[in-house]
Amino acid sequence: MHRITPHQPLPLFDSAATGRIERAAAAALPAHQLMQRAGLAVAQLAQALAPYARTVWLACGPGNNGGDGLEAAMHLQRNGRQAVVTWLGQPDKAPADARASWLRAQAAGVQWADRAPDRLSSCDLCIDALLGLGVSASSSRAMDPAHAMNAPARAIDPRLRACLSMLRHSLAPVLAVDLPSGLDADTGQYAPGLAPDPGPPPGPARYTLSLLSLKPGLFTAAGRDAAGQLWFDDLGVAPGPEPPSAWLSGPALAAPRAHASHKGSYGDVAVVGGEGLAERGLGMTGAALLAASAALHSGAGRVLVALLDDGQLPLDPQQPELMLRRFEALALERLTVVCGCGGGQAVGQRLPEVITRAARLVLDADALNHIAGHAALQALVLARGQQGRPTVLTPHPLEAARLLGLSTAQVQADRLGAARQLAARFAAVAVLKGSGSVIAAPGQTPAINPTGNALLASAGTGDVLAGMVGARLAAGASPLNAACDAVYAHGRAADAWPAGQALTAGELARRLGR
Repeated sequence: MHRITPHQPLPLFDSAATGRIERAAAAALPAHQLMQRAGLAVAQLAQALAPYARTVWLACGPGNNGGDGLEAAMHLQRNGRQAVVTWLGQPDKAPADARASWLRAQAAGVQWADRAPDRLSSCDLCIDALLGLGVSASSSRAMDPAHAMNAPARAIDPRLRACLSMLRHSLAPVLAVDLPSGLDADTGQYAPGLAPDPGPPPGPARYTLSLLSLKPGLFTAAGRDAAGQLWFDDLGVAPGPEPPSAWLSGPALAAPRAHASHKGSYGDVAVVGGEGLAERGLGMTGAALLAASAALHSGAGRVLVALLDDGQLPLDPQQPELMLRRFEALALERLTVVCGCGGGQAVGQRLPEVITRAARLVLDADALNHIAGHAALQALVLARGQQGRPTVLTPHPLEAARLLGLSTAQVQADRLGAARQLAARFAAVAVLKGSGSVIAAPGQTPAINPTGNALLASAGTGDVLAGMVGARLAAGASPLNAACDAVYAHGRAADAWPAGQALTAGELARRLGR
């Protein structure tokens, strides 16, 4: 058993793959052995997290997740804790493993409660063993976000609803077994009818012990907030030949610079964007300059900036290293182009040339919005990708929705599926930004990024990411590696941000090289 931290790449398995791993393990082990291992792991982590807890309330569902909780209750009771169990199952209807654990819990002297205790009771720790993988039906609709949004809400057992309410408003820490109840293992979204009430997150600590496999939904959409501190125990079972459904990204390998290198060794990045409308008192040059600053501080050899503001800014006095150029002067065939940051309407006129000529290309922000609205531009991006020319798209959920002809809610309902669709539709690497950014490439296993936090919810941080991707492409990284490494480093910089200090995009860009 170990705590999951963003320090190494890890394989992720969706609910269907996890089910296959579980069935193979159960067939190879003695009867009830898998559940007994799971219950012991839960009890051990519970005692480690709350060593002084005297009373532990366990909310146990009718299936195998509940059986894991019953097995844990038995160990806690034997180890001197008072285990109080609300079990929603029935002995004559429970799975065989869960019934065996119920008998063991009874023999240990566990206390039984018909309903959830009052939220102000004296329990010192709560264990959520209600549903686990029981709500993960998304594997059959992974490529159909619309289906996920239209799925009918299940009829909720009033006792289940009461237990969920207690867990979500508990004054004591909560440990979830395998998954926080109601969370879909594949999408990181809550199943219909099982989402918590909107409002601030609960105060007491939240923990999750993922069993057998790590699930993608724990790392994206609502998953990271729901899971809290994440732990993993494989229960002594290897996944065998089962291929990962996704990867959790890890840090890039260190690439020291050769002493005999020069600026040409690390490539040239050109940022095209920054529409300026002086006559209307409007300007978006800041977005392009942020992307350029990020490329510069990420190690690009040279950074050129073609602002779409009719030459209003001949020099950035804050960063004189940036080389201002007219768009017509750019040798696009030799450049890594980051296009769209603050591009407004003006970028639309430049896109056909950028898409067809750029050696390597990052498309962001207004470039993506123009592409979404013009089938001819979409065809150019697809043709570029089919020719094997490096291309990375970096949409946030709304931009992704426009590109796919969906709603933002549909994109968020299945973030991995949406990222895969983008990659396939444009034959390009797609970075779907957000909590647990998803990076997908055509025909390859997608990655989920584990770094970053809410400090990045600030204007301009997306422009910084685009510049970071551009610098890595210019230095020779593959599009997928450039995207994964940039997203990871972007989030890691936010994770290392000084406590109590506001994160701004400009300062984020300047700190990248430190």
